[in-house]
Amino acid sequence: MILGACSCSGGNDGAVTFLAFGVAAAGAWLVHHLWLRFGKGGWARMSRMGRLGVVAFGITLAVLGVILWAGCSGQPPAPTKPGSAAAEAPPASGLPRLVDLGAGKCIPCKMMAPILEELKKTYAGRFNVQFIDIWENPDAGRQYGIRLIPTQIFFAPDGKELWRHEGLLGKEEILAKWKELGISLDAPAATPPKNGPSATGTDCGGTGFG
Repeated sequence: MILGACSCSGGNDGAVTFLAFGVAAAGAWLVHHLWLRFGKGGWARMSRMGRLGVVAFGITLAVLGVILWAGCSGQPPAPTKPGSAAAEAPPASGLPRLVDLGAGKCIPCKMMAPILEELKKTYAGRFNVQFIDIWENPDAGRQYGIRLIPTQIFFAPDGKELWRHEGLLGKEEILAKWKELGISLDAPAATPPKNGPSATGTDCGGTGFG
């Protein structure tokens, strides 16, 4: 289980989650109800119609579970491997790139927003930060093979995927991962002024002849 992530990265997360909880609650209610009414060994004491009803209800729950599973895992394709064509989508910009794929209404994604904004300002010119809302742009979710949101993908300066993470990722963890990947984010040293003659006194001046 991944903490700090929204499952089912398509735009119907809320409906799928609601249905999943509904199915689980219905199953729990059925078990509780049967136990209270019949107790241990209640199956043998149930009427034929009662047993058929329980079996039919169980089959219905199983079908709903399959539908929910298909809705979650079947919408986006399998995650792409680093170095594949889809993973190399960001063009080479000469800088490392962090792409965060999430959604504006996803709670962990909202928690990521200030982290990304701070990194974008603090490390401008050292690595690029990009956010993509895959609920508004579902093609991006399929392109990057997203299963959970938020997902952060780290790209090398040449556009090659280096690493990806699913769920909430803090600022220090992001910086530590860049270091682990061998990407230096140190600010470039200031270029010292070149030594040479000053602008004044560089012309020949007067000829000395009156």
